[in-house]
Amino acid sequence: MTPGHCKPDLSCAGKGGQRMNHFMLLAVLLPLQTCYATYSQQESDVFPVTYFNVSKDLALQRLLVEWDVVKSAHDAKLAMSFEIQVNRTDETTSTTVLTEFRNVTLDKLGKPLHWVWYSDIPLECMSHAVRIRTKAETSKIWSEWSLWETVLGLDTSNSSEPQIFPSKIILEEGSDTSFCCIGRKGQIIKEFSVRPAVRVFNRTSSRLGILTMENVRHHETPQIHVCCSYSQDHCPAHAAFLVGRAPDTPKDFSCQTQDMRIITCTWSEGESTYLYGKHSSNYTLIAKSSQKMFQCTQSCSKTCACSWEIGQQRIWNVTVTAENPLGKKTAMDVFNVNHRFYPTAPFQVRQKCTDTEITLHWNYQSNGIELFCQTEVLHPDGKAELHNSSDMHSPHRSITVGGLQPYTEYTARVRCGAAKHFWRWSEWSEARTIRTKEATPSGKLDMWREITPVLGGRNVTLFWKQTPGFRANGRSISYEVTWEKIEDGSRPESISLSSVYNSTRIFIDNHSYKISIMAMNDVNFSLPSVLVISRATDNSTEELKEEQVNGTDDGIFISWKPRYIYDSYIIEWCNFPKLRPCDLQWKRFGPNISSAVINSAAFVPGVRYNFHIYGSVANRASLLEKKTGYLRELPPLLDPVVDKVELTFNAVTLSWDSYLTNESQPGFVRGYHVYVSPIQENCSLKGSKKHILPDNSELCKYTIENPEEKRYTVEHLMSNTKYKLGVKAYTGGGETPIDNFIYIDTPYNYNMLYFLFLLVIVPTLVAAICHWKKKWVKECCCPAIPSPNKSKVLSFKEFKIGSEKVLKINDCIPDMLAMDNKAEAQKLHPWSKLCSIPTEDKTDGHNSSWIYPKENVERDLPPTPISQTHNWFENFAYFSHLDVESDPYQTPETLEVNETELVVGLYQPHCYIDVFNEDTASATRETAGRKNGLRYISQRDVHCLGRRL
Repeated sequence: MTPGHCKPDLSCAGKGGQRMNHFMLLAVLLPLQTCYATYSQQESDVFPVTYFNVSKDLALQRLLVEWDVVKSAHDAKLAMSFEIQVNRTDETTSTTVLTEFRNVTLDKLGKPLHWVWYSDIPLECMSHAVRIRTKAETSKIWSEWSLWETVLGLDTSNSSEPQIFPSKIILEEGSDTSFCCIGRKGQIIKEFSVRPAVRVFNRTSSRLGILTMENVRHHETPQIHVCCSYSQDHCPAHAAFLVGRAPDTPKDFSCQTQDMRIITCTWSEGESTYLYGKHSSNYTLIAKSSQKMFQCTQSCSKTCACSWEIGQQRIWNVTVTAENPLGKKTAMDVFNVNHRFYPTAPFQVRQKCTDTEITLHWNYQSNGIELFCQTEVLHPDGKAELHNSSDMHSPHRSITVGGLQPYTEYTARVRCGAAKHFWRWSEWSEARTIRTKEATPSGKLDMWREITPVLGGRNVTLFWKQTPGFRANGRSISYEVTWEKIEDGSRPESISLSSVYNSTRIFIDNHSYKISIMAMNDVNFSLPSVLVISRATDNSTEELKEEQVNGTDDGIFISWKPRYIYDSYIIEWCNFPKLRPCDLQWKRFGPNISSAVINSAAFVPGVRYNFHIYGSVANRASLLEKKTGYLRELPPLLDPVVDKVELTFNAVTLSWDSYLTNESQPGFVRGYHVYVSPIQENCSLKGSKKHILPDNSELCKYTIENPEEKRYTVEHLMSNTKYKLGVKAYTGGGETPIDNFIYIDTPYNYNMLYFLFLLVIVPTLVAAICHWKKKWVKECCCPAIPSPNKSKVLSFKEFKIGSEKVLKINDCIPDMLAMDNKAEAQKLHPWSKLCSIPTEDKTDGHNSSWIYPKENVERDLPPTPISQTHNWFENFAYFSHLDVESDPYQTPETLEVNETELVVGLYQPHCYIDVFNEDTASATRETAGRKNGLRYISQRDVHCLGRRL
């Protein structure tokens, strides 16, 4: 083999394989190098904690955590995140109670970082441990956790008696509070409770107990007692806690001066903290100026104050702080003393007055500050008026108040304030009561009269009252009444009355009089009020009809027709219409008023008040209208007494004639209600309305709308029935409850009995008789009708004339025989009801005729001298009335029958000759043509009309 050469299949292949291995190694190493570089870079961005410390503040029950990182992170001013965990352990468990993240941007100062955590249970109860780790915000990798820094609790101690925490004895209202009890190691806590019993959460291990109260309230538990022990028999560990509040910010805090030497600051404490004694709020005031400071500390209630000398300092910065064991609050004020001047009250107030004005004078201390003052005048009606003074330069101030009423008491007082930089008013000066002087009475008296006719004249009772515009304006007042006759101008008469009187009575004759009244005080008379009384004959007016008026919520509404000739209207009424005197009242209205609501404190419901409306012109009054009404109508006090009851079988009439509808009633009687009902059932009478009683029973109600109608008839009643009835009067106020009834029994209806007798008894008797005589009834009403073909009478076996059969006389039983002697005929059959068949021998060739006389009908027949012979045949198959008419072929000459001898024929069915049948007529004529022969009309040739019974 040649050196440097190789076999193609081995040597060359070996070199190619080495190259491939180098490439593969590089492919693996390069990514590893990249990953290592990246990891090394990230490792360089991790900043572990270099300093870490945890301490506890038992007074505030909090953990103070302090830590730091490497200086390079501060130098780079990195934005970093910190994760902090707090762990709580006892002898058996360990629990992470908090994980918190904090983001901080570091600075170059390199100061450690701080974090505070407030524990929800006392730190003495359990041990707490804290750890921390860091991460730069640009990095994704957290540092390793620091080691746990542990703050031990007292649960690791070995005290012989149980211990209760927290140690402070004041709890803040509204907070959630936890208590814990720590026992000796190896002992088990069996009793851990709160009194009074409130809503708590209890968790107890062997030697550690925890109680949690949520939202503690003072009004529920002003004081809390906690007990902890190893047994339930006694309580070796006991603690008491108060519930209170932190103080409010001082209220109404302000500072001012009254003399420019001493400044005083005042404030109030606000709402109660529920704490007292050494736990109550303390206040500290610190006042600072550019050159001076003042401090004032005190414990006060409600209102507090601190004062100090201000010297030459004008600008002050004042702070007041309220503090108690649960917290503190602060208020501040910065001011210029010149702007806080609070003057003292004016003094030496004096006054002088006239009848309408008051002038006040006073002094005050200004201390070099320009003041202006204000006067308050209190009127008798309680209204206060303020008047500002204008003179601000004299130390003696004064003000005049006008527009006052004469002889009236007023109360006046004065206060002042700084004219520039007004801060507040001074206190009021001592109040002065001042009465203005007397003056002439102002306004007129309102006068009215009541006229009573007497023998020889009239008694006039005068009434007067002070109008709203009238004022006595004096110490004492009296009244002078004057009256004089108008016609003859005679000398007037007068009387004087003291102020205690408001009415008097005078006598006048029947002439016209003018009466006037004036009020008088020590100064002068008022203007007179005048009335004119017309002559007695002029007062005669036609009787006016009273109209009803209605009451309202505000009074009684009165309206009248206006008459434009009058300059005023007067309404007169009595407050007590049933008494004497009735306390007459009146009220005046202007000419443009035609309605009013009259009200009085004396008005009561159920009393009728009468109103007279007068029109007045030239002081002369005329009666125009009369009204009567109630403030509110009430139901009638008494029910109508039914004094008469009239009964029939289907109606009752009630009468109550003695019922009064006048003013004795507590309302206008509008009508009556009549109530009716059967005792055993509800009522549904025609024409009535249903009325439901409180017990749900029903009555029939009838309404009578006329109060003068005192009689009523209730119809459609049932006979032989018990009813209850009641009559009630109703007014605009309704009616009283229905409690009294009249009980009645309606009589039997004898007409109905008679009708029932006819309708039931008579048909029953007829049916009974018919049943008893049923055979006779059957023979009378429904006889058997024989067959003509089987009749022996019509079996003509012996005689024949040609083709015509001849009836044999001795074979016929005649229906009736016609006798010339009427008496003999009646002896034969006086009661028979027969059908007559008259026969007659004719020699003159006339047709024979039938005669059918009607029963109980008299006919005027022509008399005949020759007695007519009739042959009658009885046929028992037919028995009924027969109304017979004259044969149409009969002539008056052939009718020779006496009226007294006329026999009534009864036959059923009615038998008549069919004159319209030629065969029948010819047969009749043929038979009648035989001289002295017997005529018989065949039953086959006679039409019988009727019905079978």
